[in-house]
Amino acid sequence: MSGRVLIVDDEPNIRKTIEMIHRNAGWQTASAPGGAEALTLLQGEAFDVVYLDLAMPDRDGIDVLKDIKLRRPDQIVVILTGQGSIEKAVEATRLGAFDFLEKDCGRDRILLTSQKALEYRLLAEENRTLRARVSKKQDYIGQGEKAAEVLRQVAKVAPTNARVLILGESGTGKELIAQMIHDRSPRARGPFVKVNCAAIPEELIEAELFGSERGAYTGSVGTREGKFQAADGGTIFLDEVGDMSTRVQTKVLRAIQEGEIERVGSDKTLHVDVRVIAATNKDLPAEVAAGKFREDLYFRLNVVPVTAPPLRERSEDVPLLADSFLAEYCVENGLAKKRFEPRVIELLQRYPWPGNVRELRNQVERMVIMCPGKMIRVEDCSTEIRAGVPPVALSRRGERVEDTEGPFAPAAPSQVSPAARSRSAVWSSPETGRSGPNNLVEARREFERRMILDALERHEWNVSRAAESLGLERTNLHKKMKQLRLSRK
Repeated sequence: MSGRVLIVDDEPNIRKTIEMIHRNAGWQTASAPGGAEALTLLQGEAFDVVYLDLAMPDRDGIDVLKDIKLRRPDQIVVILTGQGSIEKAVEATRLGAFDFLEKDCGRDRILLTSQKALEYRLLAEENRTLRARVSKKQDYIGQGEKAAEVLRQVAKVAPTNARVLILGESGTGKELIAQMIHDRSPRARGPFVKVNCAAIPEELIEAELFGSERGAYTGSVGTREGKFQAADGGTIFLDEVGDMSTRVQTKVLRAIQEGEIERVGSDKTLHVDVRVIAATNKDLPAEVAAGKFREDLYFRLNVVPVTAPPLRERSEDVPLLADSFLAEYCVENGLAKKRFEPRVIELLQRYPWPGNVRELRNQVERMVIMCPGKMIRVEDCSTEIRAGVPPVALSRRGERVEDTEGPFAPAAPSQVSPAARSRSAVWSSPETGRSGPNNLVEARREFERRMILDALERHEWNVSRAAESLGLERTNLHKKMKQLRLSRK
């Protein structure tokens, strides 16, 4: 079993010797003469083991170790020591170094250490993935400033009982942030109940939230507990809260203010102790101004706002996210460990990700399944990733990126529907009939409309398969189709 190793040492002979030892054993190697170069390499590439010299002229090895652990907490680092620096090496192990070796320890000792480090990393990675699958919880992954700001806000608000409003586009991890707040709160032992307000029909959402008595509505055959009651002593997460009707908003406001609810079909008041976390991808102040959202409810929910940044604004986090999803799906599908070639990471960082982290996850899963080897290469990427432009934007510009080798080759002209061919010729706004959108709202609506229509046609209007390819819940897609007036002719 071999992996990838990075040797960081200011002495060329040391770097060359350790590289040669690993190459002869089948490892891939890279080297850097100092801490700055090493951190640059680690930002764009993944290494199983890093050998780090403590005494370098440009930066102290302890400081470099701290930087590595800050950016990649799980990175395995083996310290290289010279004569008289054992005490400092011991300090490095306290800071997270895996082991330390003297530079003249010999070939066998170096390879044995690398092998143990690799085995440890693989076991730890598999353990994290399995635990995440069992608990269905994930970490908010990121090393950039925007991700760090989210984590700082979570750390501040989680120990309190304050209501939180999480803002952000679809697929940015709003539910994950809500889960983190609950898990780090005094209510962590209580339930965490999720409600997707956009996925529940308006006539049923009241019963879903507050419960119902037998016979309260057609099909109600017994007393039903609502989500607020189920979350008693814990947290309720109201996802897409901007999609609730104003009638239901009034009852939610009472539940928040008074801690009181009434089941549909009952006049009995029930008391609940629930922390409310809400999320939306809508501009709620604009909804308030338009009379679609209650102002008093908005102020009640917006005690502590947390913004989930879109993935295109934190491209530095793409390598970490992609590596995490890659490991997860390799284990999930029983496949040997795979890795990305550096050029693929560059393409992933360049892509604008209109579907955000959810879209990245779907793309990585597709690559894991379709890539035949252990190295995911450029040709294993989808057409849009290689072009750096979402597929709908490509069709707007009338461009095509041919893929004759990879698993994502475009359909032959005869296989493309006439509607899809006509859409690729020009981008015109359905509202105005003119070429190009008039504003950002119109552009986003048109982009969403075309992307959904393309997915539906690719899957012959099978809504379930189209929703899966778009990273949406089936009910969400039905709702968007209704909003965009999309139907099969």
